[in-house]
Amino acid sequence: MQHFALFDSVKFGVPAYMPARFFWAYLVGAALIAACLSILTEIHADLAALLVGIMLFLFVLMVHVPNLIKNPGDRFAITVPLRDLALSGGALSLAGVLGAVRGEQSARWLVQVGRWFFGVPMLYFGVEHFLHPEFAPGMPFPLLTPAWVPGRVVWAYATGIVLVVCGLSILADKHAQAAAAWLGAAFLVLTVLIYLPREIVHPSIAISGELDYVADTLAMSGAALLVARAMAWRNAQDTIAIKSRIETTRK
Repeated sequence: MQHFALFDSVKFGVPAYMPARFFWAYLVGAALIAACLSILTEIHADLAALLVGIMLFLFVLMVHVPNLIKNPGDRFAITVPLRDLALSGGALSLAGVLGAVRGEQSARWLVQVGRWFFGVPMLYFGVEHFLHPEFAPGMPFPLLTPAWVPGRVVWAYATGIVLVVCGLSILADKHAQAAAAWLGAAFLVLTVLIYLPREIVHPSIAISGELDYVADTLAMSGAALLVARAMAWRNAQDTIAIKSRIETTRK
């Protein structure tokens, strides 16, 4: 909805080298709304999730990486592409699982790509919590932890530990399902206890406003849970394959 309500701000996010910049801003907004409705209604949700995952990955390559090259010393210029990469991982994980229901053989590699896309950003996010504990926990954006939050440094270090440990677990593929589920719960807690109260007290739908932080953190929770679900599906498939080989050997 921001692509339409806040078009004058969103349009400048389209790279200058692309023709018809205004068209792309409207198209992406319409595509996101269509994908949302498709996933919620489960109508061609596998295709919608796949396209969202690809679109977010293209954002990383076409929008965020060039910006990072121009601003190599800006740590927040690293956060944004990693955020979209992690969300892309969640979308691709969903596409893989839903594709498996339809019997598509590409499901497993989509799940694997989704795991890597999600796991790598978690490590960076976690390390940033130890380097800059004064900033709000979750994704390392330029937002200080509110003064009313008790034990602000404790929140930062605890979140950092969870992100690093779970990120390593996901990348090493050791208890990845549980790690992703824990991250989903952690981001949800941060949404409810820190970011949602900020939006209630200071409501804002502006770009990088309070509602943006709510949406980003909640979306990251959803992406983590989708990765967890994908890991559960993959583990179940592996178990079935092992049992099948054992039965074949016995015969």
